[in-house]
Amino acid sequence: MAKQLPISLHGGAKGSARTQFAALCWRERRGKVQILLITSRRRKRWIVPKGWPMDGKTPAECALTEAWEEAGVVGKASDACLGVYSYARLREGEEDIPCLAMIYPVKVKALKKKFPERKDRRRKWVSRKKAAKMVSERGLSKLIAGFSPPKSAPAAVEAS
Repeated sequence: MAKQLPISLHGGAKGSARTQFAALCWRERRGKVQILLITSRRRKRWIVPKGWPMDGKTPAECALTEAWEEAGVVGKASDACLGVYSYARLREGEEDIPCLAMIYPVKVKALKKKFPERKDRRRKWVSRKKAAKMVSERGLSKLIAGFSPPKSAPAAVEAS
């Protein structure tokens, strides 16, 4: 698998963006869909797990890996991308990086108490409507609000 290169927007270095893969972690409780949100490390905003491409992994596998590392999720990721949203990755003392995040649904089977970033983040189950209000990225908010669980997920990546 090739390494991720910047995506050129408007043809210049200042217009280049990076791709990330995000996980929309969900479950059903009493017939209602719930979304798992986590806090960002520094600013403690509500976000979904996401990260950079990884050599040898599909986008869905990357999203599932990020869900494990950032939220302790054990589940199944669908290979079907729900959509893309943009945001600026803020870096202290440096120029912000424009990012395009491709989001993949992850059906959560379990949440583990011990996971790599447990000391850095909080996690919270909320309704789609509440999750859409809690996140600050408009594009992510729209994707969450319009999310319907896949009826069947024949092509899926599983973690246990």
